[in-house]
Amino acid sequence: MKTSTVAAAAALTALLAGCNLAPRYQTPQGAVPDTVTARATPVVASEAALQQAQALQWLQSAPLRDVVALALTHNRDLRVAIENIEKARAQYGITRADLLPSVTAQAQGNRARTAADLSSTGASTTTTQYTAQLGFASYEVDLWGRIRNLNDAALQQFLQSQDNQRNVQLGLVADVATAWLTLAADQARLQLAQDTLASREKAFALTQRMHQIGSTSGLVLAQNQTTVDTARGDVASYTAQVDRDRNALQLLVGGPVPQNLLPSAQTLAGGTDSAALLPVPTPLPSSVLLQRPDIQAAEHNLRAMNANIGAARAALFPTISLTASVGTGSRELDALFGSGNRTWSFVPLVKLPIFDGGRNRANIEVAESNQRIAVSQYEKAVQTAFKETADVLADRAQWGNRLQAQTSMVANTQKAFDLSDARFKAGVDNYLTVLDAQRSLYTAQQTLIGLRLSEQLNRVTLWKVLGGEQPGAAATGVAPTGAAS
Repeated sequence: MKTSTVAAAAALTALLAGCNLAPRYQTPQGAVPDTVTARATPVVASEAALQQAQALQWLQSAPLRDVVALALTHNRDLRVAIENIEKARAQYGITRADLLPSVTAQAQGNRARTAADLSSTGASTTTTQYTAQLGFASYEVDLWGRIRNLNDAALQQFLQSQDNQRNVQLGLVADVATAWLTLAADQARLQLAQDTLASREKAFALTQRMHQIGSTSGLVLAQNQTTVDTARGDVASYTAQVDRDRNALQLLVGGPVPQNLLPSAQTLAGGTDSAALLPVPTPLPSSVLLQRPDIQAAEHNLRAMNANIGAARAALFPTISLTASVGTGSRELDALFGSGNRTWSFVPLVKLPIFDGGRNRANIEVAESNQRIAVSQYEKAVQTAFKETADVLADRAQWGNRLQAQTSMVANTQKAFDLSDARFKAGVDNYLTVLDAQRSLYTAQQTLIGLRLSEQLNRVTLWKVLGGEQPGAAATGVAPTGAAS
């Protein structure tokens, strides 16, 4: 029976030796089409992300909110931030486990043969011993709060990871809105360049006919040709820029965006707002900025560094660790749990640091330096928040005047162009006047598109610098939940 038992144990050991608990490795499938220029299947948002995006009512464009939902579902940076939360949660669980003793069970069989020359009886002997034990080893009694402080530091790092995820999510929403609005502006610029090219080609065709019948000079024809070439170059440039904007938006989203969710050239037309202007009380209470996730993350980091000082100081004091076990032992396997075979042991251990070459003192100095660094980082985060908010509010106060002035400039340059063109056709002015008026009108129209974009981006930035909150109203930020799939 003993031979069969040993054989079975050996067979089981050989079988388990071939086991591998690591997951089978598979190369991740890239979320890209087979070729660079091919169009992949558009991505789909999760239900949780759609609900989060719909809560962002300050984004008045429904397609933009849907694009934000796609990003909350598929953006890779957000996935990394969410996994960092899971990692920090697991690390906190590891540290928290040190507060409790670790109980293990152990079973052991030992069979040994002693040679005749080594035996006291002069004959070879074979001994067999079986033991089964339940116990814990090196459990530290936390007299000075070392483990508690390490546990608190791990908790603060976990909370910091949550705020970091909120900050990534906040920045992602702002970046997606910025990319989407920038695409809209460049599409408007492209549309303007195409309309300008069509108009200038018509004018050039008319000038060619006039030149053929001798009613205008070759200089005017060449000057007219330069306006067509300039417009053609702008069309090519803005066409490439629109494609780059789509690629940037696709990277933020984490996959191709459905065509019906992309903006149009009229998205930034006058009177249309994609982002609402948030009401901000005057003066703005500083408590609003202190709730920003980046500031909250900096404060959690400061708390963690502070707890590490306590853990480092506790290392200067004696530690008491306990090792204990209870079990049973026997020479025969079938008598292992018989009466009278119980065993137990209890081993307390006291360790007093006497000389360590200054290691523990140096560890305290390191922890204190890290705490001072965390203080500076927290103060810098607060100062940065105030600076960013002050800049946004300073720009916001003048946007109405700037847009009104530029709109008036476009209207007046349009009049100037119409008048100069009429005077040229009447033979009163030369074509240089028309060219100057034409360039001024085109520049003023492009500037107006840029100002409309900047005004909308100012609203997006205002939401971001306020930490995703709308003062005096319900929260408009996205909840720190794992929307990514």
